This record gives sequence, C-alpha cells and structure tokens, in this order.
Amino acid sequence: MMKRAGPYLVTLWLLWLGGGASTAHQERPNIVIIVADDLGWNDVSFHGSNQIPTPNIDALAYDGIILNRHYVPPLCTPSRASLMTGKHPMNIGMQDHVIISDEPWGLGLDQKLMPQYFREAGYRTHLVGKWHLGFFRRAYTPTYRGFDSHFGYLGPYIDYWDHSLQMNETSARGLDMRRNTAVNYDANGTYATDLFNDEAVRLIDSHNRSKPLLLVLTHLAPHTGNEDDPLQAPADEIAKFDYIQDPKRRTLAAMVSRIDTGVGRIYRSLERRRMLNNTIILFYADNGAPTLGIHANSGSNYPLRGQKYSPWEGAVRGAALIWSPLLPRKRVVSEQWIHVSDWLPTLGHAAGIQSIPAGGPIDGQNQWLTLQSASVDGRTVVMHNVDRRYGYRSYMKQGWKYINGTTARGIYDGWLGQLSDQEDQIPEEDYFAQLLNDSFIGGSMLLSEEQVREVRQNATLRCAEDVQAIPCEPLVKPCLFNVVEDPCERVNLADEYPELLKDLQSDVERFKRDALPPRNQPSDSRSDPALHNNTWTWWQDEMDEQQHMAPYILYLAAAIEILLILIVLWCGHRYCTRSRTKTEPKDAKLANK
Repeated sequence: MMKRAGPYLVTLWLLWLGGGASTAHQERPNIVIIVADDLGWNDVSFHGSNQIPTPNIDALAYDGIILNRHYVPPLCTPSRASLMTGKHPMNIGMQDHVIISDEPWGLGLDQKLMPQYFREAGYRTHLVGKWHLGFFRRAYTPTYRGFDSHFGYLGPYIDYWDHSLQMNETSARGLDMRRNTAVNYDANGTYATDLFNDEAVRLIDSHNRSKPLLLVLTHLAPHTGNEDDPLQAPADEIAKFDYIQDPKRRTLAAMVSRIDTGVGRIYRSLERRRMLNNTIILFYADNGAPTLGIHANSGSNYPLRGQKYSPWEGAVRGAALIWSPLLPRKRVVSEQWIHVSDWLPTLGHAAGIQSIPAGGPIDGQNQWLTLQSASVDGRTVVMHNVDRRYGYRSYMKQGWKYINGTTARGIYDGWLGQLSDQEDQIPEEDYFAQLLNDSFIGGSMLLSEEQVREVRQNATLRCAEDVQAIPCEPLVKPCLFNVVEDPCERVNLADEYPELLKDLQSDVERFKRDALPPRNQPSDSRSDPALHNNTWTWWQDEMDEQQHMAPYILYLAAAIEILLILIVLWCGHRYCTRSRTKTEPKDAKLANK
C-alpha cells in the first residue's frame, strides 16, 4: 500500500513545490490599463493608415491581440463608470451625458469599484490622469474609491500646459490638477501627456514587487483642451508631421504620438523592473473621436459611420488591444464581441479575485477564456444606450443592430474623417522601418514584416463599395443593420426583417424599463473656482463645514461681543476711579481755603 502511495505523494509534492515556488506577485499578474480620450478608429496605424504612425502601440497590437470589436459607451463619463464598476451605465444611473464640473453628482457611493476589489486582493492601486466620475464631495474622488494614489485631474478636460479648466457654459476658470487630494501647482508649464507618462513610469520604477500592481493611466489626449486653445502639442512634436496638410490634424497627430511615446516608456520600465513577463497591458479608446461639433479634435473614425455621442459604430466601436505573455493566443485579430464593462470580471478572473459578481446580459462578462481561444463563444449582446437627452436608442444582438433616433439632428450621422491621399501619409517602407527599429519596442519583439502585414491586413476595416445602399432615417423610423456583413451601416434592412426589428425593439424597451434613473443634477454656482482660491474642488464639503461651524461662529461672536462690553465697562470704571483719585488733593486744598 505504501509502495503504491509513494509515487502519488511525490507527484503531489512536486505539484505543490511548482505552485509554491511562485511568490504572491507572480501568481497575481500586474495590470496596466491605458485609456486614450476621444481617440478615433483611424488615429492609430495598426488599423491600416500610415498617416499617424503609432509604432509602440502597434507593436503591442501586432504581438498581442487586436480587439477589432471592442465596444464602449459613446461618451467619457459612462465609459469610465462602466470600466470601474463592470456594469452597464444604464444599470447604475450613469447613462445620460457626462459630468460637467459645476454639477453636484457622481458615480454612486453604493458601487464597489475596480481598485477596491484589487486592493482587497493585495494589489497596489494607482490612477494617473483623468477621473471624471464626480468630485463635488471628497468622498467621490479617486483615493476615497479604492486608489492608493491619484495624480491628475478630476473633471472632463484641462489645458495641456497650465492645467486649468474653463467651463463652456460659464466664465468660471480654475486649476484642476491634484496629487491625491492636494492641489498641485508645481506641474504648471509641463505638457499634460508627458506629465502623466512620467508619473506612470515613476510608479512602476518605485513599485514594491512583493505586491502586484494595478496601474490605470487615463490620458487627456487627444481630447481637446479649453475652447480658447483646443488643440495643443509641443512644437517639436508637431514638426514631425509636417507632411499632414491640415494643421488641426497635424496637431492631433502630435498629441497621439506623445501617447505612443509613453506606451514605449511604460513597456521599457516594466521590462527594466523584470515585471513584464507577469503583466497584462490593455490599451483602448474610451469612445470614438469627435470629428465635428463640440470638442472636435479632427479625429477620424472612418470608414465607420458617425462619431462620439451618436448611435453609430464610429461612436461605440473603439480602437483596442491587449498584450500579455500570460495569453497563449498572440499576433492575431479577434472579432469576438467585448464591452468595456467586461474588463472588471475578466481581469479580476486573471488575478484570481473571486468576489467580483457575474453580470447580466448587458453587464460585464468574464472574457478571459475568450481571449485565450478563438473557438470560445463570448458576448452576443451589446447595449449602446437609451439616451434621455436626445431620445435615441442603439442596441446590438448577435450581429444585428437596432437604431431609433439620433443626436444633434443627424449632423453626426455621416461617414466623417475620411483621410486625404497618400501625400498626407508616410511611405509604407518608412512605416515598417520605424515599427521594427530598436528605438521602439517592436525592435525587441522579433516581429517580422511578413507577420505584421498579415495581422495589419486582418485588422483593416473595409466596406464593400459595390453594395446597394439602403438609406436610414432614424429620426423618421427605426433602422436595422447587419454589422458583421455591413460594418459601415450602409444597408438598412428594417423593411426586409420586420420581425427581427420588433424583437430587438422589445429587448431595448425591457432594458430601458429596468434601467435606473439618471443621476444627473443641474449646475451649482457655488462650485465657481473664484470662491475656492481659483481651484476646482469638493465645494459641497466646504459648504457643509461652513454650515457646521456657523453656530460655533455665532457663539464665538456673541462671546467676543460680551467680552468687549465687559472690557469697555471695566476700562470706564478704572478711568473714573483714577480721575477721582487725581482730583481729590486739589479739591482738598480748595476746601481748606
């Protein structure tokens, strides 16, 4: 009996030894999430364009998995709320527009966020850059929501150089740059993208490797700054793109290029610290680019239809990739459906965190097995939004997309941002020479030009030009598209498949009925930075403190008033007494006479 048990026990011991040889930080992967703000589908070069080369981002894409069907909400605040909670914005009241800095609302304190789950599992958690999930009270800010540190800004955007926010609707302007909860004045004059890249590298370089790392870097770029100077980049960076004729597009290219530089620096820092082999890097755009209208940055979602804050693919189908040595699948293009809400349960699973709840049909789903194998079925339903402000609905199920209504009277409904001819792009050979150069991370990945060409070809989106278009007028009646065969939404099949249209419409109404009311609140003039030392801050906390202190101030004022009266009376008494004392001798002499 003992003889037969011997090999079995040895095997168990070897398995235990193999598992136990890894330290805690090796068992739990480091996770780096990099989010670009208002980045268009065509603003990275791994989708086929040579206009804005992004060699470091592209190298991760070609060596990892290009997520060609990565879906996000069409606006900043809902997109970030979905990442942080693993829930659809409609199910947490964050679906309607964005948080303007003078509005007193935010992501509900009843929601448990990504950094809280990861910190409980032993992670060090850091946020660099944009928050945009509420700051009217201190309790809504990053270091009160699970992040060990935050360096960046709290609102929707800032000036790239002086880091102030100028509201569109008001004249209020104030500094919005923080290190944790303290206002940061020292960063003034440093380009924001460089500032955030520097901080991300500093955090990696100083990280204690006995604990796993969760680093979320949410860039300002290429979102516009304030209206008085919306597109900003260092002059030397802009000069690299002098072949782009449109000056706005040229500046955008410089803004994107500075993000790409940071991606390379982060990769090298992880490599230098010997953390790379146990790291997951996720890069994605929070929503599509706004080619026209408010905060237009000359971004291009072409050939996708529409742009940011619209029901079309150009708003919700974003550039994305994931890279990790922990994923056996690499150098591929994935056509599996992924929604940004999926990342909390997916990365949580990769980190071995058991406490993250499973989502419903439109909430986050664990896609880790989907990332490991192309044969695994993943998500089949993506709810884009039911928007209260414009009343539009956009929903996708098993490759069929339903649209009813639109935004801005249909101004954003076309195919925007088509790029100029080859004169506005670098030659193909220059692109590959840059990508595979040792000064970029592609040079150390042993990528071959042949491999890259194949992956890039698969990632490039093309729309059949010989298809007979069937117009869609969503302000008149609902539309239906097969976005697998017609990703550019040119052929409206609503009349051909009325029952299918009705089925999707029924789903939308059910999700709308179950949604939570939007949390939005009207603006509050008491937020004005002029009232708070020209900074944006948690103004309602300051008001509460003032209200809390008001009775004590009244008591103190009353006490001071009584004290002053007593002093006056006492001084008056002493003066009278002294006066009588001084006059008594003179009076006595007079009396003697």
